[in-house]
Order: sequence, then C-alpha cells, then structure tokens
Amino acid sequence: MTVKKIIINLNTAPDAKGLTALNELNSFFNDRDFNVDLNDNRLIVNLRAIDLKQFSLIKKTVQQDCGKENAQMLNQIEDSINAIKSYGIKNGKRIYVDYNKERKVKNRVAKEGRRGKYYYAQQHKYIDKNSKIPDKFNDQIICGDSLNELQKLPDNCIDLVFTSPPYNFGLEYEGSDDDHNWDAYFKKLFLILDECIRVLKYGGRLIINVQPLFSDYIPSHHLISQHCIKRNLIWKGEILWEKNNYNCKYTAWGSWKSPSSPYLKYTWEFIEIFCKGKLKKTGEKDNIDISADEFKEWVVAKWSIAPERRMKNFDHPAMFPEALAERVLKLFSFKNDIILDPFNGAGTTTTVAKKLNRHYVGIDTSEQYCATAKQRLGNE
Repeated sequence: MTVKKIIINLNTAPDAKGLTALNELNSFFNDRDFNVDLNDNRLIVNLRAIDLKQFSLIKKTVQQDCGKENAQMLNQIEDSINAIKSYGIKNGKRIYVDYNKERKVKNRVAKEGRRGKYYYAQQHKYIDKNSKIPDKFNDQIICGDSLNELQKLPDNCIDLVFTSPPYNFGLEYEGSDDDHNWDAYFKKLFLILDECIRVLKYGGRLIINVQPLFSDYIPSHHLISQHCIKRNLIWKGEILWEKNNYNCKYTAWGSWKSPSSPYLKYTWEFIEIFCKGKLKKTGEKDNIDISADEFKEWVVAKWSIAPERRMKNFDHPAMFPEALAERVLKLFSFKNDIILDPFNGAGTTTTVAKKLNRHYVGIDTSEQYCATAKQRLGNE
C-alpha cells in the first residue's frame, strides 16, 4: 500500500509513557490511513488520509497524562502533518496519496492542440483592453431596468458578473403567474446578457445561477449556455448546487406508476461559468483570499449548500444564500475586483461583495428590493 512517510528525529527515545501515548494514538485510526512507527530516536509517520480536526481532538485526549516531553512529541506529529501543503479532500479527510492521479495525462498540451480547445470561441473579436468604471457607478445600488442601466457603463469595466435571472422581469402576465411569454422573456434576457458581456473585462467571468423551468419543460440553463457560446464566450464549467431540499410536493408525479409521462424531481440548480476572451484572469497575489482547503473543496463541482432560509425577512420569493455567493466570488475573483449583478434583488451578491472587499454594482427594477439591498450593505 502506498503511503506518504514523514520522518521526525527526536532528541531522545520516548519513555514508557511516550510509548503508551503512541500506541494509544495509533489505536484511534485505521492502520491503512495513519500510523506512527518508532525506530530508535526516529518517528516514522505513515500517512494516507486523515481528518485533521479529529486528529487534533484525539491528540489532546492522549496528551492529558503523558508528560510534557511526550506531549511535545505528539505536537511535532501534528505540526508535520499540517506542514504538508499538497493533498486532496474527500469526505472531510485530507488525502495525501494518489489524490491527483486522474489529472496525469501524457502530452496534455499537444493533445489539446490537436482537438481544438474551445474551438467555438477562437474567432472572438473581444479587445484585450480594459477600462475603469466611472466613480458614479462604483459601489452603487441602481434602481432601474437592467438593459437601460447597463448601456450607461463603458466596455470592459467589470471583473465578474454573478446573477440569477428572475422569471418575471418586464413581462405581461395573463390569467396567472404560469402564463409566461417565454419567447419575449428570453429575447430580453439575452439582450441583458449581451450588455453584461460587453461591460465584462477581457478575462472576466460571467456566472449564472439558473434553475431550468421544469414545469414548462424549458431547459433554460442550456438555452443560456447556447447563447453565451454563440457570443464566443469560453465555457469554463458547470457547478451543481445541491440544495438537499426534499420538501417538494410529492402529490403530482405526472403519470403515477406509469412510464407514459413521469415528472422528474430535482433538488439542485445549475451554475454556468463563462470567460470572456481567455480562461486565465489576472490579479495580484496579495488579493487572493481563498484558503487551500476552500480551494480544494470548492473546485469539486458539486456544492452542497442549504437554500436561503431568510427570504421572508427580506420579502423576496427567490434568493440564493450568501454562502453560494461567497464561494463564487472567492473562487473566481480577487479582492478589489468589481462585481456586477444585473438582477440584484434583495442584494445578496452586493452584500457578499462588500463583505469580501470587492467593489460592486447592483441593478434591480424594484425600489423595495433596492432599499433592502442598501440596508444590508449598511449592516456590513
């Protein structure tokens, strides 16, 4: 079995209490994942996978009656594990062996060149020249129609757009909320997205949280993605936001116990990620605020985050939680970047942007929601 070995040189061999402490420490773990051997004055730590929080608690328990020198020996073991910066994360454990095995591809660059990497975006005409956002728009909540307000911004001035398009902007309804003019809806949405693309910097990201219109069998996430690809954006990826929301209605399953037309249930939404012009975004190293553990957990493209539970407090029917915005902004932007949400609603994106030391522009047609967004910013 392959393990990562750590050698710790001790000044003196452990006494009887020290040997007992090592044996007790080993007893708490699966020998396949973690164990410590003693060879004269050397500790050999054999490591495959470990939950560091659990290890720390167990170490403190073992340390209680082992004496000062032996307690220091256990601290050395913990420090040596913490010093390892290369690992994967799975089920809360750090994985130190073969965690990146699937990424090892021979002649990767040559193969990508032959395949035609993001061939659909190669003929873009975006200009690699970014501009400064005018001060009057920076760190502002703007009440107005997104299409009109975005036209006031200069080209290439926004670092990241993160939004979740509502299903009811600028549309007439007849009879009930289910009577949507979807053709008009998508025409306007795509006009707004075109403006978002225009104001996005070269190398900037357009990130859209969207739930398909399951009841009307409209794959909105695919339609939005197709539009972005037609605009020569690079599809960077797709994240499944698993809400673990099983409190959905189970009284209308379509064709009950029949294959004629079953209605599928979903507990997740989609987050579509696009880049303008190039995949790599430039930024200062000092403006990175994502930790190693966050990075390794969040690049696994299935995020388990509970839905927003405070929607009644903000009088808004459809909000994503702050935790979702925090992950998006820390994983795909730098501190001091300018974040735009053209459907800002009650202001989750702008609230999180301010909390994470980003600049922001939030646009919404509702005066009520804009007032709520400003109030939330004032509470930060």
